[in-house]
Amino acid sequence: MTPPPPQGPPPPSSPPSPSPSGGKRSATRAPHRSHGHLVGTYGLLALTVLVFLVFSLVLPRTFPTLDNVSSVLSNQSIPALLALGATIPVTSGKFDLSLGYGLGLAHVTVMHLIVVEGWPWPTAALVVVAGGLVAGVVNGVVVEFARIDSFIATLGTGSIMYAVTGLLTDGSRIVPGPQGLPPGFTALYDARFLGLPVPAFYVLAVVVALWVVLERLPLGRHLYVIGSNPRAATLLGIPTHRSCVYAFAGSGLIVGIAGVLLAAQQQIGNPSVGLEYLLPAFVGALLGSTTVRPGRANALGTLVAVALLAVGLAGIGQLGAEFWATPLFNGCALLMAVGLAGWAARRRLRTRAAEDLRPSPRETV
Repeated sequence: MTPPPPQGPPPPSSPPSPSPSGGKRSATRAPHRSHGHLVGTYGLLALTVLVFLVFSLVLPRTFPTLDNVSSVLSNQSIPALLALGATIPVTSGKFDLSLGYGLGLAHVTVMHLIVVEGWPWPTAALVVVAGGLVAGVVNGVVVEFARIDSFIATLGTGSIMYAVTGLLTDGSRIVPGPQGLPPGFTALYDARFLGLPVPAFYVLAVVVALWVVLERLPLGRHLYVIGSNPRAATLLGIPTHRSCVYAFAGSGLIVGIAGVLLAAQQQIGNPSVGLEYLLPAFVGALLGSTTVRPGRANALGTLVAVALLAVGLAGIGQLGAEFWATPLFNGCALLMAVGLAGWAARRRLRTRAAEDLRPSPRETV
């Protein structure tokens, strides 16, 4: 039996092949990417805190007070709800321009049912919220199955809603009698919980529900894929039409809730109210897509954006700004929101492309 041949020294391992960009350069890119990710994720939140601190230093007696914070939370609850409602279709690449008209119709309808028809306020409120859901479904069906662009379709349905509002009110306001509105109904807006206005907790509840739907349920993932690449969503077997109808339905449901809350706030039915809420809603939804989840509309980002707008408006209001300062602020914020949303989306695509081109560990060994 012959002994086995002696084993020689192991062959030297080949040196790792350098990456296309060079080892040192790739090692120094990660911190820059992480810093950019942090700025994109938390930059708007940091800006909100900074703006609050600046106004607190300029207005130390009135701005950083509990009364001012409560007033901001109460006054901005309806714009926040509408911004959250606008966020849902935006995730699928659609826009619901009927939000303002729907808000006006919802708050006039609930006042008509309570004051004119004498309905119990809980029944009237539930009917209006259900009506908002139905209106959202109609918007979704028109957009998805009639194949009409969402801008045109929701502008048309919004105009119909405005006509119904005029029909209900005959162009005049709905004013309660001497006995006023039921205390339980007005308490929907005036009540407080844990020292804060109740409407703030409505907004928080909608944010949590929307976060769960968009981030944890298949419907949310479907909407994000549809908004990113509708053709790919179809090829993947995602029910695009049904998902988008659900998105508009959710938007209409939130608009119905906001309409009931607006009626409890104003305590009259004003047919001209509603359109001024449309611009802030889209500012919040688009600006919110630049933070927390940059490049994607998301509930937490919308909440941060609404907080920034609320702090800014409250600050310039206490500084004695003229009446035209609010639409100027909203218009500039909308332009900034659209620009930043586009930048965040392009940056997200570039980051994905860079990660796809980066060599894997097996390729570098």
